[in-house]
Amino acid sequence: MDSRVSELFGGCCRPAGCGAGGALRGRGGAAPGGGSSGSKAKKKNGRSRGGKANNPPYLPPEAEDGNIEYKLKLVNPSQYRFEHLVTQMKWRLQEGRGEAVYQIGVEDNGLLVGLSEEEMRASLKTLRRMAEKVGADITVLREREVDYDSDVPRKITEVLVRKVPDNQQFLDLRVAVLGNVDSGKSTLLGVLTQGELDNGRGRARLNLFRHLHEIQSGRTSSISFEILGFNSKGEVVNYSDSRTAEEICESSSKMITFIDLAGHHKYLKTTIFGLTSYCPDFAMLVVSANTGIAGTTREHLGLAMALKVPFFIVISKVDLCSKATVERTVKQLERILKQPGCNKLPLLVNSDDDAVTAAQQFAQSPNITPIFTLSSVSGENLDLLKVFLNILPPLTNSKEQEELMQQLTEFQVDEIYTVPEVGTVVGGTLSSGICREGENLVVGPTDDGKFLRLKVCSIQRNRSACRVLRAGQAATLALGPFDRSLLRKGMVMVSPEMNPTICSVFEAEIVLLFHATTFRKGFQVTVHVGNVRQTAIVEKIHGKDKLRTGEKAVVRFRFIKHPEYLKIGAKLLFREGVTKGIGHVTDLQAITTKENGLEESLGPGQLSF
Repeated sequence: MDSRVSELFGGCCRPAGCGAGGALRGRGGAAPGGGSSGSKAKKKNGRSRGGKANNPPYLPPEAEDGNIEYKLKLVNPSQYRFEHLVTQMKWRLQEGRGEAVYQIGVEDNGLLVGLSEEEMRASLKTLRRMAEKVGADITVLREREVDYDSDVPRKITEVLVRKVPDNQQFLDLRVAVLGNVDSGKSTLLGVLTQGELDNGRGRARLNLFRHLHEIQSGRTSSISFEILGFNSKGEVVNYSDSRTAEEICESSSKMITFIDLAGHHKYLKTTIFGLTSYCPDFAMLVVSANTGIAGTTREHLGLAMALKVPFFIVISKVDLCSKATVERTVKQLERILKQPGCNKLPLLVNSDDDAVTAAQQFAQSPNITPIFTLSSVSGENLDLLKVFLNILPPLTNSKEQEELMQQLTEFQVDEIYTVPEVGTVVGGTLSSGICREGENLVVGPTDDGKFLRLKVCSIQRNRSACRVLRAGQAATLALGPFDRSLLRKGMVMVSPEMNPTICSVFEAEIVLLFHATTFRKGFQVTVHVGNVRQTAIVEKIHGKDKLRTGEKAVVRFRFIKHPEYLKIGAKLLFREGVTKGIGHVTDLQAITTKENGLEESLGPGQLSF
């Protein structure tokens, strides 16, 4: 994939027909129900194995891990059986971090048997009792008829079970919003989070802008965050029925945090910083139906692929175009997604059933790319996007989350503020460990490579108070009277026991995605590694004198200003004008602890030790 992503950056598009076409298949070779593939006769049967009409439809066999549970029927279970079912539900909810999907009328091997109307009603009643026992709610996602060799209509039902996790920490997914300038990104977020349609002149986006020049020009130039909540019943919670972000957090079991990034090319470094430092779970690429793939759309698509962020596509402004224009834009996107540089399988979402299928398949297979066509003015198909976001599961399971939380504390500093009567405040993401109110940490590296001691006075998450921060969560930390001038973006706050590794010289295995001539020793590029963004000079290219577009090599870089905190294996992206490349860190020339030392911030004076 790496070498061919260069096509997205270099502007050369392969002709249609050279992509990985063909029908979209689910896990185990099953075509998703309601999708764009498979015979029409099989669509209402959901997924099917084989092409013969008499074959019973199948789902993939049930997995022991994960949050998906198959149940043939749940009719009048004994007390002992009921307690066992409740314990099983707790396990599935834990695996899905507060969410689970039950398929009723399905055997453990995936055979879609189906139930009669009466049996299904009794099974859903039992499922509701189980959910009440664990403090959860159930929502019927969809029902499908299974009609093979039977006179009595039989159905299977897909049910979402959702609860607030035991620690009262709602499930939080971060979605980066990408797309060309004037594609309708901020307007779409305004409509989703405010609950009111746009007037066609950009009224919905006004609440998202942070600066006066953004309001005047109508263009986003900075990174802003907006939240959309879903309660345990799957209903939308936004500012239309909640006054503050705190109320939205209290009412929600699941939270979508949108990271609104800039579309204009001159703000590209801000967009890259948002993608690398805020660690989004997913990306939403917004494409205007009337302009199609234009400007930075291709570049943003390439960035998402280079950083391996799963993305889905939203075609906006369909109210301004004819149906033929929208179809032309869809086909244009499908051609690019299928070309060898991408190897994606587009899935056009036209119904609620498609949206459910898209959400589940999207999280399971990195190759599937859902496409939505909607309007922020008329509200057309807006509900399909909400259904998709409601069901979209987290990428990490509970086991991976626990492993991260057991590591030492590491918090990336992405934003720095001074708040009256609070003092210095830093915003960012907790990469690992647990951070508590009142905890003592060290922050660095400073320009001379030192770390400073500080204390976390208070924590806020989505603008509401929080006492404990867990790995993977984004928050703001108040540091009290700590001197703001000692801080900068790209620093880390870590546990004093960690003995953090910092370096000025490092090596990385890179792929040169695009360069007009040859990439040589002495070339200067801006390097992005996580929240680190600094100019570095190429000191050595191992085994070669120069690199051309598409070539790989191990390269030694040196930061030209100050040392940074890096980790081996971290993803790297570098750029300079039209030159772009990706890779990962392979070696660090670490500055030892004796060299960097620790320093304690005591306001005006400094104490070294």
